[in-house]
Amino acid sequence: MNLLNSLLPLSLKVESCLNLLLRVYHFFNVLSTTQVNHVFSPSQDVHSSEFRGIYNTSHTPSYLPWDTYNYCNAPHVNEAHYSRPPSTNATLIHVTLMMRHHKRTPDNLYPNENALNPAEGWDCSSFIQENHGNPSSSARVYHNAFIPSWHPFKGRLWNGNCSAGQLTKEGLDDAVQHGKDLISVYRDFLAGEGGAGVTPENIHIRTSNEDRTYQVAGALLYGMDTSTKDILWPVYVQPSNIDSLVPSYSCPAASALRAASQSTPEWKTHLLQNQDLMDRLGEMLGTKGLGAWEEWFGRADDHFFDTFASRTCHSHPLPCNPNTKQCVSEEDARRVFALGDWEYNWIWNEAPNAKLYTQLTFGVMVLELATNLRALISPHDEARDLAHHEDSHPSKVPKMRIYVGHDGSLIRLASGLGIGKQDHNGRLRWPALGSEIILEVWSTPGSLSSSALVENKGDDVLTGEGNELLVRVLHEGSPVRGLEWVPFNEMLGLLESNVPPDLYDRCQSQA
Repeated sequence: MNLLNSLLPLSLKVESCLNLLLRVYHFFNVLSTTQVNHVFSPSQDVHSSEFRGIYNTSHTPSYLPWDTYNYCNAPHVNEAHYSRPPSTNATLIHVTLMMRHHKRTPDNLYPNENALNPAEGWDCSSFIQENHGNPSSSARVYHNAFIPSWHPFKGRLWNGNCSAGQLTKEGLDDAVQHGKDLISVYRDFLAGEGGAGVTPENIHIRTSNEDRTYQVAGALLYGMDTSTKDILWPVYVQPSNIDSLVPSYSCPAASALRAASQSTPEWKTHLLQNQDLMDRLGEMLGTKGLGAWEEWFGRADDHFFDTFASRTCHSHPLPCNPNTKQCVSEEDARRVFALGDWEYNWIWNEAPNAKLYTQLTFGVMVLELATNLRALISPHDEARDLAHHEDSHPSKVPKMRIYVGHDGSLIRLASGLGIGKQDHNGRLRWPALGSEIILEVWSTPGSLSSSALVENKGDDVLTGEGNELLVRVLHEGSPVRGLEWVPFNEMLGLLESNVPPDLYDRCQSQA
């Protein structure tokens, strides 16, 4: 009996190890299997271990790590996996969050889009898109897309009642859950001593001019606090011709740099090596001879990547040619997803002119981020006026700023912060739907208190001995290596280094 008792702990350890090995085997078996229900494992080389991820469900299977790349619904901060920074005495005083919108219909359409979709098409009837003027003097009207059977151009769009690039009900639901996860982490911070919580005074929101971004903003707020449905909440936008969040302002110099990066030997080799796939997809889907499709992503468009991923994320089949019955295979989709990752990493991270290209196209947005942070410590300078000239409560700095943008917004911010460099998180990937980057500002003992900063009492808090603010950067829910605990001034310096002097003049120059 004594011998049996002594062996029992050993047997339990062996059983535990076997269970762990079984889970590891199952994990890698799933990633390497081509016929799977939830996981695509795309890579530049489909047999390599790079660029694996999920492309056809918003719900990462429980047997995979929570932060597995999920294009349909990116990992983000949540209570279960969030941890405070190592300094136990630090106090959170400000949060800036930039995110991509959630799931939508394809934004790029085939010449004969209708024939490449199931007969039922896309259904958006469960998602009412209200859009009206002042509620006190306007009916509550809403968009309701319809495609008449008699329309001469009906072949250009699927059947059903969804427009191209429209946020779907599934995307709205993901955004609501995103808001629930966000408040699970920052509830106490937003409440503070006064218990204000989720209010327009505490949270400043800016989006692009696209419907889907401010719809995501509304769903995010509802997830954070359902009572927000009864609040008239300002969502700030910039005019589309100068919007820095997309970005959509004209910059001929940046366009020239982009063209140069896609004229390099690396880019040409990349296209040549995958010409077989491009030709086959072009013949199958009717895009052969169309420049924008044959340049792949050469005009900042998603094209094949978008049309495949938007389908798989909504459990729609990959497109098939109605005449030849040829269909895009999962292997084709894996290659396209991997090629999209390679191209995004090349354009914004590895190309010789990637840094300047990012600075010219996103410098205005980064200037806004830096201006907002500087306003935390300089209550009387021009930065504060720039940061709050439109706020409903100009006497206070918002505790949280939320930006809802696009994949182009997230890839540029990630590049500017250096997240794609080897000393941080390695190469960049196509920003997933719901992808987020968060900048948390923390005060440490000896620095100005949280309440004093929010009320803007006192002078520059970085000058006194022992007074220090620090910034932590999180990307898709996890701290970024090398940016886990950065002195405030260093973060300001990093941001401002991405704002070229004389930005407007530099943009208008082709030199």
